Amino acid sequence: MVPKANSDVRLRVPAFMFTSMLSIVVLLVFSGCRKSTPTVEVASESPEDAATAVVTTTKAYEVSADQLLASRLPRDRASEGWIRLFDGYTMFGWEIIGKANWEVKDETIVVSGGESSLLCTSMPWQDFELQLQYQSAADADSGVLVRTPIDPNNPSEDCYEINLADGDSDYPTGSLNGRQKSDLSGGELSDGWRTLSIRADQATVTVTIDDVEVCRYEDPSPLPGGRIGLQYLTGETKFRDIQLRPLGLESLLDESLSQWTTYPDMPGSFSMTDDGEMHVEGGRTQLETKESYDDFVLLAEYRLAEPEMNSGIFFRCIPGDEMMGYECQLSNQIKDANPLTPADHGTGGFFKRQEARIVAGNPEGYSSVVLLAKGPMMAAWVEGIQVSNWFDDRKPDENPRRGLRTKAGTIMIQGHDPTTDAWIRQLKVANLK
Repeated sequence: MVPKANSDVRLRVPAFMFTSMLSIVVLLVFSGCRKSTPTVEVASESPEDAATAVVTTTKAYEVSADQLLASRLPRDRASEGWIRLFDGYTMFGWEIIGKANWEVKDETIVVSGGESSLLCTSMPWQDFELQLQYQSAADADSGVLVRTPIDPNNPSEDCYEINLADGDSDYPTGSLNGRQKSDLSGGELSDGWRTLSIRADQATVTVTIDDVEVCRYEDPSPLPGGRIGLQYLTGETKFRDIQLRPLGLESLLDESLSQWTTYPDMPGSFSMTDDGEMHVEGGRTQLETKESYDDFVLLAEYRLAEPEMNSGIFFRCIPGDEMMGYECQLSNQIKDANPLTPADHGTGGFFKRQEARIVAGNPEGYSSVVLLAKGPMMAAWVEGIQVSNWFDDRKPDENPRRGLRTKAGTIMIQGHDPTTDAWIRQLKVANLK
């Protein structure tokens, strides 16, 4: 059962065109459901880029709570860590670099004209499995770039570009442009929609098209994490059902909570069940990792006994202090029976910084949260749907409650108050380079 949405309330998300390296504020306008207009800040590569960026609005996309909730992934797939990079209706979580006519039609990203351009994820990814469907015209020259900077210069050096070009190309479809050719030509591919899978796992990049492996590349000097970009050069190309699963995550939970520091003098408690679930109950308390993390991706599943309850995943905390860190909220509570209006920031929102754009958690069972933090950029997905996308532009400070902290810190799980009755399982994390 999902929260009942007010079908008359819709979320408007504008897309933007970039003519140089970017700095952007995306305005989210909620008709009749918010008193003020919240902002989602997307990172520039440097302060100089922000000063020289030219940004013009191209389109605004409208989506209802019912549509977003219907886009959530099946429970078992979300439990495996899969997320949607494209929600099917908006370009939330994407940045356009260059002047091409990117747009959303019929739950599909379409591009057909303009200058060479990239549509990039706002967040970087390192080790992952990416799956999408694409369809291209006979004269199209496109591609999917992974581990890319926002403005790549040479695909043989600064990114992995998987070519999508059925015509006369030195690197045919499925090749890593400038690095390794695929095992097929355009004539071997079916017409219509094709399924493309890209697996970037440390030094190995594997490309599969329609369940056939067409290229495997071993990089002697593996690239660090970077954006994922959809490319336009010529012709019409369409993309849909873009999903990603982070790789390399390691569990932080065991029966003795050996990777955590407990605080027995605080009133609440943490305990592990025989089924590997962690139970958080009682008064205000915290559980703190012994290791510290700066840039990371985290997968957790949570369950709250009542919609009014909340907990939180704190990160980059000052070690040994009382929850002095950024907080990724865990809360299913909504206002006015409308999932677009979180009562307490909503799961995946960043407490006192940015509300979740929709409360997507399941109030009657487990829900997944994928949290990604890289430098001043952070974002979260709930049941596969991206709900937040925040850039911390405050002045640096040791305490994240007062300012930007990129320095490594501990992860903490919160016991909020005497009514807390929360369950957490499959808590996993991977460092990002």
